[in-house]
Amino acid sequence: MAATGPLARICRLSSIICRNHCLKYNIGGQRRGIASCIDPAHGLTDEQKEFQKVAFDFAANEMAPHMAEWDQQEIFPVETMRKAAQLGFGGIYVHPDVGGSGLSRLDTSVIFEALSTGCVSTTAYVSIHNMCAWMIDTFGNTEQRERFCPDLCSMEKFASYCLTEPGSGSDAASLLTSAQLKDDHYILNGSKAFISGGGDTDVYVVMCRTGGKGPKGISCLVVEKGTPGLNFGKKERKVGWNSQPTRAVIFEDCAVPVSNRLGEEGQGFTIAMRGLNGGRINIASCSLGAAHASVLLARDHLLVRKQFGETLSNNQFLQFKLAEMATKLVASRLLVREAASALQENRSDAVSICSMAKLFATDECFNICNQALQMHGGYGYLKDYAVQQFVRDVRVHQILEGTNEVMRMIISRNLLSES
Repeated sequence: MAATGPLARICRLSSIICRNHCLKYNIGGQRRGIASCIDPAHGLTDEQKEFQKVAFDFAANEMAPHMAEWDQQEIFPVETMRKAAQLGFGGIYVHPDVGGSGLSRLDTSVIFEALSTGCVSTTAYVSIHNMCAWMIDTFGNTEQRERFCPDLCSMEKFASYCLTEPGSGSDAASLLTSAQLKDDHYILNGSKAFISGGGDTDVYVVMCRTGGKGPKGISCLVVEKGTPGLNFGKKERKVGWNSQPTRAVIFEDCAVPVSNRLGEEGQGFTIAMRGLNGGRINIASCSLGAAHASVLLARDHLLVRKQFGETLSNNQFLQFKLAEMATKLVASRLLVREAASALQENRSDAVSICSMAKLFATDECFNICNQALQMHGGYGYLKDYAVQQFVRDVRVHQILEGTNEVMRMIISRNLLSES
C-alpha cells in the first residue's frame, strides 16, 4: 500500500538520501559504514527502511556536528527539533487528523534509535515530547486534541511530562501535588522534580491529586505556560542530558480550567502508566542508538590506534570484547522491537515485556558505551571524543521512566502472580 499523509512526506524526503546498501551516519564529521551483523535495517519493511534512512541522515547532518556544542554550552536546540518535526518526528505515533504521523511503536523505536546516533540527549527530549503529545491525543476529547496536538506535532510548542515529585519518585502513586476543584477551575498546589524541558516548554502534562490517597485519587491536567501560579526552580546541573533543561515545576494556587483535564477524575495514574510503557521503549531505543554509535567508534579506534607495534584490532582480547558488545547490541535491539510490537498489539504481556526491554537495553547499552570508552584509553575521557558523551547521556536511562530496580519488581510480580 502506498504511503499517504505524514508518512508519505517522510518517504519522499528519503529520496535525497544516499541509496547505498550499507547505511551510513556521521560521528565527529567522519562517514563510517555499518557492519552487516549489526545493521539496524535488518528485519524492517521497505517503508521502515525509508524513514530510518531519513532519521540517520538527519542525525548525521543536523545533530552530530552540534552534539558536543549543545552539551558543553547547554543549548536547547529548538530550531533543530522543529526541523525534525517537519519530517514528521514531532508526533510520530499521534493520529494524522491532528497533525501526527500515525506510525507504529516499532516505527517510533526505529526512528529514535537512528536519531540518537546524532545526539542522545536531544532525541530523549523529543521522545518525552512525543509521549506527551500521544497522551493528549489518546485521552483528550476532540476539543483538547484539536487545540494542543497540531502545535505539538509541528513543535511550534513543546511539552513536558510532570509525574515525579521531591518525595515521590519510584512510588509515583504517593504523589502530593493537589488540585482542588473550585467552580470551573482546579487550584493546583505542589511541585514536580526533574522535569525535562521545565521552564522552556509550553505545555505541562501534570499528574495531581484530586481525590483520596493512592492511584485512584490521581487525575491528569494540561497546564499551559503563562498560567498564573506556574513557576520554575533553578536549572539543574547534570552529568549528561545537557541539551535539554531540567527544572522543578512549582504550582502556587495555579488555576487550571476543568476543560484542561484529560479523561475523568481518578484516571490520571492509568494515563501516566500507559504513557510510561511507551516511554520505556522510547528511552531504550535512545540507548540503542548510543550503543550502536559507540560500537562503531570503538571499532574504528581499534583499526587505527597502534600499541606495541601493531593496531589494537589485532589484540584478541579486544576482538572478543568488540564481539560481545555487538552481540549485546543486537540482542537489546531485538528485545526492544519485540516490546514495541507487543505494546502496539496491546498484548497481555506488554507491560512486562516493555519493562524487560527497558531493563535489559539500558543496562547493556550503558555497558557497551562504557566499554567503548575503555577501548579508547585516555582519549575516551576527553571531550574531544564523542564516546564520553554517549556514556554520560545514557547513564540516566537506567534511572528515569521507572528505575531499573522498579522494572525488576514489575517483571517478578508478573511471574509470581501467574505461578
